[in-house]
Amino acid sequence: MATNILAALKFTTAKKPAQLSPFQNRRNKLIGRIEEQIAMAAALVEGRIYAASKTKVIVDEASGEKRSVETAKRLKQWWWNLDGGKLALTVRYGAKVLAIGSKDRNTIEVASTSELVKTLELVKAAAAAGELDDAIAAASAKLRSGFGK
Repeated sequence: MATNILAALKFTTAKKPAQLSPFQNRRNKLIGRIEEQIAMAAALVEGRIYAASKTKVIVDEASGEKRSVETAKRLKQWWWNLDGGKLALTVRYGAKVLAIGSKDRNTIEVASTSELVKTLELVKAAAAAGELDDAIAAASAKLRSGFGK
């Protein structure tokens, strides 16, 4: 008595895309940077030090052998202190500050360090939903125009 388990599944014809769209690629890059900022903010709230690391491939000069080494990654905080214990937060794409508010207001005011993680989570959710795609595209165009000179 053989049962047909595969009959319960729905089969379709689909092809995995070779690469992500440029918008999705930029969005994923920004979300990764926001996650680093969230980790830094969480460490600040908990009173510990956050040390990000990256893997680097180096070639041994003597033997010519390649090996992977984990090194410290330099991160810059996107926030700073304001008067009255408040914080100012900017969202960056590369070296450019994203214009996510109006043109002259691109900084988010955060009441305290405890709310910083929540605010960064909201920004991450907005980026994942595609709400920052126009700002990312504008910043990316500015960055690319600087390389062509």
